[in-house]
Amino acid sequence: MLKIEEKKKKTNEESKLIKGHLEVHKAGFAFLLPEEEGYADVYIAKTELNNALHNDHVLVRLLPSSKGKRLEGEVVEIVKRANETIVGIVQKNKRFGFVVPDDSSLTYDVYIPAGKLKGAKNDEKVVVKIYKWPENGMNMEGEVVEILGHKNDPGVDILSIIRQHNLPEDFPQEVWREVKTIPQTISEKEIAKRVDLREQLLITIDGEDAKDLDDAVSISRKENGNYLLGVHIADVGYYVKEGSYLDEEAYKRGTSVYLVDRVIPMLPPELSNGICSLNANEDRLAMSAFMEFDSKGNLVSSDIQDTVIRVQERMTYTNVRKILEDKEPAVCQRYNHLLNDLQLMEKLADILRKNRFANGSIDFDFPEIKVILDEQGKPIDLQKRPRTVAEQLIEEFMLAANRTVAETMFWLQVPFLYRVHENPSEEKVIFLQQFLHNLGYNPKNLDKGHPAAFQAVLDKVSGKPEERVVNTIVLRCMQRARYDHESLGHFGLAAKYYSHFTSPIRRYPDLIIHRIMREVRSKGRLDEKRYAHLAAVMPQIAGNTSTRERIAEEAERDSVDLKKVEYMQSKVGEVFSGIISSIQPFGIFVELENLIEGLIHVSNLDDDYYNYYPENYTMIGERTGKTYKIGDKIEVKVIGANLEERKIDLLIAAPKKR
Repeated sequence: MLKIEEKKKKTNEESKLIKGHLEVHKAGFAFLLPEEEGYADVYIAKTELNNALHNDHVLVRLLPSSKGKRLEGEVVEIVKRANETIVGIVQKNKRFGFVVPDDSSLTYDVYIPAGKLKGAKNDEKVVVKIYKWPENGMNMEGEVVEILGHKNDPGVDILSIIRQHNLPEDFPQEVWREVKTIPQTISEKEIAKRVDLREQLLITIDGEDAKDLDDAVSISRKENGNYLLGVHIADVGYYVKEGSYLDEEAYKRGTSVYLVDRVIPMLPPELSNGICSLNANEDRLAMSAFMEFDSKGNLVSSDIQDTVIRVQERMTYTNVRKILEDKEPAVCQRYNHLLNDLQLMEKLADILRKNRFANGSIDFDFPEIKVILDEQGKPIDLQKRPRTVAEQLIEEFMLAANRTVAETMFWLQVPFLYRVHENPSEEKVIFLQQFLHNLGYNPKNLDKGHPAAFQAVLDKVSGKPEERVVNTIVLRCMQRARYDHESLGHFGLAAKYYSHFTSPIRRYPDLIIHRIMREVRSKGRLDEKRYAHLAAVMPQIAGNTSTRERIAEEAERDSVDLKKVEYMQSKVGEVFSGIISSIQPFGIFVELENLIEGLIHVSNLDDDYYNYYPENYTMIGERTGKTYKIGDKIEVKVIGANLEERKIDLLIAAPKKR
């Protein structure tokens, strides 16, 4: 006789029902991201959403039209609503009002009866609590619970994003009370329990404005000629105890959120910037991973220890670059005592990097944009974040530590939290092959499921006009990396075992695995009760932290995109060079030389009637035969920058005179 759980699973399989959460596109269609393993994303047409909204947890029935890996479905049940509150702009008349959501993925406005407006005025940003969900084509209904201010008031834009994503602004009082009990110095008793590395040369390498420093590095050459790399990570688990208010709040947040003008930390600043941060010339508790590599970069041995450390220098990416790449005399002289170690680090990092690519790891080299704000929060400049030898050095060392920890814990066969990145779906690989073929490329072995084939594509387009476009399309074909209680491998890194170990100040998964590692090392094994408990909670922790990471990424992207559009408001009327990054039936997307993307709507292509050809992503004029295709260089004029819609409108411009 089947148990209830088995009956439910069998019924779901027979009915082809899948649970997951929705990602709704502003055009109206959606994708279900299944919570069960073994299913690809499911396409949901606008007509099959049945009143479900962006991020709702739903049950979807697969439709008979699903073919192969291309799954299509319809929402049959809304398990849990995600948007209990919505942020938007008030539009009112004498009898009632509407709130137009900031999030374009929410395709319904919110009806507000006159008595529920709470004094909100036209064009004010508000938070609305929903008490009636959309039904039979009718709008949602709600009441105003908070007025944020006029949409143009300073600070209201970022505050709206914070409210939209339900990000916490402060810590509960219980957390602050616990923080006050945490000592700001390290006792001699605790030091005596640990390996004392305070006399060793350790450095941190971070950005100039970083305050939560959770990793330091050291290096030496052994008598046998091998490299001994030390990656020293802040021992946050010593201070944030399992089951404490601090721990519960960190779990809820899941991660620190880095908005364009502020950080919303996972832990209070007294920890994240204070006793847990590896500040120079201060004693700190750490968990240190030592890895011995031979001259070819093969890992010979590894060891993980509880340590007490004292960082000698707080280095920046800029100064490390000036030493290793630019060889600036003044900077080299200032850090003369670090030269040998930095050069040794550079050499090892180069070996590790070459090995990683030889094994098939994929490298997406997207330049990041940093938006510079004035004191009022207005964007005044855009700066490209360089990816130099300094950033690559730290990247390789953190990757090595994460791989080493993951494999070590895997073979100990204890409950753990892994960072996984599964193979691209067959459907997306077919799409990518067709896309590349239409650009004149004939990639080999993409369907074989090895990341090296994807890296070969990136190498092929390197330095060409279509490079960034192809990089973007390849990235979109990848699955989303996430956390899981099983070691499913990391496709993008071509790694069989991978975890997140190196950032416990800002990521909850790292904090969790630090605890498990210490417990296993101190006790030698987990008793049956503890093993069963950890095995039971790991899937839940993996799901929650993956969700919190996704929310943080969306909020961070929204804050940057908002300020990019605001920056371009001062550029209306100016002409920019750009490259066509995408073509859709409604228009041509162009990435400008400052890496901001805008749209030439088809209605603004007024020199001819243009037909869209999806098989090769081109627009061709009926009369002139003029063709626009992905990768083409183009001159455009900025004709609009709409903050509410977060879009930039462009027009074809005459080529610049050289």
